[in-house]
Amino acid sequence: MSASRATRRTLAALLAAGTLLGAAALPAAADDHRRGGHRGPHPSLSIGDVRYESGPRHDRSNRALNREWVEIRNTGRHSVNLRGFTLTDQQGNRYRFPDFRLDGRSAVKVHTGQGRDTRHDLYQDRNRQIWNDRDTATLRDQRGNVIDTESWGRRGHHRG
Repeated sequence: MSASRATRRTLAALLAAGTLLGAAALPAAADDHRRGGHRGPHPSLSIGDVRYESGPRHDRSNRALNREWVEIRNTGRHSVNLRGFTLTDQQGNRYRFPDFRLDGRSAVKVHTGQGRDTRHDLYQDRNRQIWNDRDTATLRDQRGNVIDTESWGRRGHHRG
């Protein structure tokens, strides 16, 4: 009977340890998933700030084009590979993300013009302005699921 008692004690100790480890890990895992308002499988991704160029539309200098950008934020703890994700405007202009890993708790600005991609700046390599003073930016994952939208203009600021 003593072997059975020792086995039961060992099993009880293992179960208690597992319960403690599970309870300690739960708040950290839940932190990335409890934020509401986002659709799809990437709740930590969202469109942050948007800067459209309200200057003359004929200014196609690379400097003017790069003053336009849309920020993509990752509020989660883990990095996300944005390869195949798209960023579109109301007119159907589309930017497809390259193989780019957005670190947790960080952001990247997607500029309209040309430049060298870095951890914090990506470039669409376009030669004309994309974002208007009344527009909508939509971020979709590689399957076409809408992750987030951001609208601005005459009817005011709207998050979708």
